Amino acid sequence: MNREDLLRALEMFAKNWLAHDGCWFLAAEEGFGMNAAIELDKIAWQRFAVTEANRIMTTFSIPSAGGLAALEKALGLRQYSLINSQRAEWSEDGKRLRFFMDICRVQETRRRKGLADFPCKSVGTVEFETLARTVDPRIHTRCLHCPPDAPEGKYCGWEFSVADESSAPVAL
Repeated sequence: MNREDLLRALEMFAKNWLAHDGCWFLAAEEGFGMNAAIELDKIAWQRFAVTEANRIMTTFSIPSAGGLAALEKALGLRQYSLINSQRAEWSEDGKRLRFFMDICRVQETRRRKGLADFPCKSVGTVEFETLARTVDPRIHTRCLHCPPDAPEGKYCGWEFSVADESSAPVAL
């Protein structure tokens, strides 16, 4: 395949992955109810976040315990990055990294169908905390906002910091 076809294939694979995640969740919700489906989803995302972070770090030579710079790079290499508009920004002092999902494909689909936002805060907390700690166990994660607690029209926002004060961004 040429470059354009490879990029289209990557986007399609990411969409297929997300569609499978959605189909799995809906099946769990239909079979066990929303609360049980969310609990199962948290377990699945905890396992997947470790796998995804480790594969990203290995494939792209991101150092273990590389601080917030390593996390920023890993966040940009997740499957989500191919299909969701996202951004990362540093605090002025370089001690905090904020990550925002500007467009969330899951929530956009629900809104298009006239459904309420999926209450993903509890699942997202497990997902982002696990991903961040896998990249560097010193990283602390704080939810800035996430459905059902996101401001009107917003999706999720997260803030990451490291207990070690010397964790300012470094080139990777």
